[in-house]
Amino acid sequence: MEWVKAIHVAAMVTWFAGLFYLPRLFVYHAMATDEVGIERFKVMERKLFLGIMTPGAIVTVLLGVWLWVGWWREAGAWMHAKFALVLVLVVYHAWCGKLLSDFRHDRNRRSHVWFRWFNEFPVLLMIAIVILVEVKPWSD
Repeated sequence: MEWVKAIHVAAMVTWFAGLFYLPRLFVYHAMATDEVGIERFKVMERKLFLGIMTPGAIVTVLLGVWLWVGWWREAGAWMHAKFALVLVLVVYHAWCGKLLSDFRHDRNRRSHVWFRWFNEFPVLLMIAIVILVEVKPWSD
């Protein structure tokens, strides 16, 4: 089970790297005015989302479920809170996919400032999730 946990954490780091970087790309994409730059951002965003973020998310969630099934007796209320935050993270990931589609089809209507704020949300989720896992408040 320790190997599963290690791979779960590595996949989570990969997923979060993408969640931190893709909205930052959106910031610069929203500021871009030249066609070459815009097309470059489209390629970078697609490759990051499909090649790094989504596989990281899938592995993280699948191995997280595996760990939960293996250790479910030890999980307290903190685990339910973690699951809720991971669900919010999955929704955020899907929202990133929607924003990526908007950029790909030249439909973005949001400013670079909005994307700067949007970029901060996964940081808050990561901090909360790590605290829940390490501190395990509300343990039974």
